[in-house]
Amino acid sequence: MDIVIDFDGTCVTHEFPNVGKEIGATPVLRELADAGHRFILFTIRSNNKRKNNYTLNDAIKWFLERDIPLYGIQVHPEQLLWTSSPKAYGDLFIDDSALGCPLIVPENGERPYVDWKTARKLLVERGIL
Repeated sequence: MDIVIDFDGTCVTHEFPNVGKEIGATPVLRELADAGHRFILFTIRSNNKRKNNYTLNDAIKWFLERDIPLYGIQVHPEQLLWTSSPKAYGDLFIDDSALGCPLIVPENGERPYVDWKTARKLLVERGIL
């Protein structure tokens, strides 16, 4: 399965442009990768030199440091053969902004982020893990 995954609020807490804190994504993403699933990173982060915004590299580095392979970055590598759409193609999307994605809502008023314990249970229930 090709899984399109957001970064801020999904893999780490929201601290853009910095990389946020760990929220439990690493072991679940490794488990998904070990099961043969592929990840397409789809994030608002970019490496726009005009605006001194190099934060996409920080997100990519986060995956590399955790030995979580990325199949694609911002686009599914094979979709360019059949579409010019800027929306990344995938079988499943994991994003803190997605309706129904389990979230942890911090009491201090910070932005919610993915609840990976509950997300893992959903992945198991649906036969993905």
